[in-house]
Amino acid sequence: MITPALREALTKQGYQLIGSHSGVKLCRWTKSMLRGRGGCYKHTFYGIESHRCMETTPSLACANKCVFCWRHHTNPVGTEWRWKMDQPEMILKEAIENHQNMIKQFKGVPGVKEERFEEGMTVKHCALSLVGEPIMYPEINKFLKLLHECKISSFLVTNAQFPAEIRDLKPVTQLYVSVDASTKDSLKKIDRPLFKDFWQRFLDSLKALAAKQQRTVYRLTLVKAWNVDELQAYAELVSLGNPDFIEVKGVTYCGESSASSLTMANVPWHEEVVRFVCELVDLIPDYEIACEHEHSNCLLIAHKKFKIGREWWTWIDYSRFQELIQEYEDSGGSKTFSAKDYMARTPHWALFGANERGFDPKDTRYQRKNKSKDISGC
Repeated sequence: MITPALREALTKQGYQLIGSHSGVKLCRWTKSMLRGRGGCYKHTFYGIESHRCMETTPSLACANKCVFCWRHHTNPVGTEWRWKMDQPEMILKEAIENHQNMIKQFKGVPGVKEERFEEGMTVKHCALSLVGEPIMYPEINKFLKLLHECKISSFLVTNAQFPAEIRDLKPVTQLYVSVDASTKDSLKKIDRPLFKDFWQRFLDSLKALAAKQQRTVYRLTLVKAWNVDELQAYAELVSLGNPDFIEVKGVTYCGESSASSLTMANVPWHEEVVRFVCELVDLIPDYEIACEHEHSNCLLIAHKKFKIGREWWTWIDYSRFQELIQEYEDSGGSKTFSAKDYMARTPHWALFGANERGFDPKDTRYQRKNKSKDISGC
């Protein structure tokens, strides 16, 4: 899968490549939290420790060529696995080793907190969202099992083009489906899928998500002038997959590219994202706005079942998840569990409407001199 030209391009972008089809990269929020400058939106919404999160993928290949792809389509594309396959044990071992080596480079760097540096050497979370389509990897279930055996939580993102693989997927800590548009025409324009039956695959993927017992998420990326005017259609898609959560985020502009026509004009202001979310929630009565991470231009809509009394429980009890997944494995899959079995209370500072706007008060927000723009993690 990885040609010499591809290897050169991805290495230049900061990837550590593993075997013939996998990669790992240090997220800027990992660097930010090592310095005490704040965590990512997953820290605010779900309580992950950003400095202990490894961002990786066992498949650099993807079945879409999204206009907002942050890799400018340097990764390969395909609709089926047609490459030599590396074993999951090797991929995980090398991913952790490469991640640790990247963390080691921060030893002694001014501002890095010693306690967090030490903690960062032990991976606690894995975001399978780096690039490509992780669910394409034929041994994805074995890879997930190995993660859980290492007491690493799993956040798996899929682009909603592989419904059969979603149905066959074993439990993960949190399963995401990217819902980049709500109509067939807009999905074709934004995701530029390779499958001819992309729309049916998309709908079937959402239906497959509805059958999952563990935590599920729709991930909406708003692109101004492309997909922000289809509220009723989005509401109908919510009823199809019944996700536990809906993340709504403004698109991130990744610079000029011959592969995309996006410009800064397509990036919505945070206030525009808030307005969209408020209007969407009015159409989906089982949901409310729960959390906000202003710095990521991102909000979390949660199903009301995660509101116990007057308190939101969107965070994850990671130790409890590890106990539950172990019981599931030990029983041969007969002892199942649900999303509510490993939820935890959301702290006040993470809630929508809080003065902190999703920034953990334990950390210090960093501002460049003579700049009003916050660049935590840069």
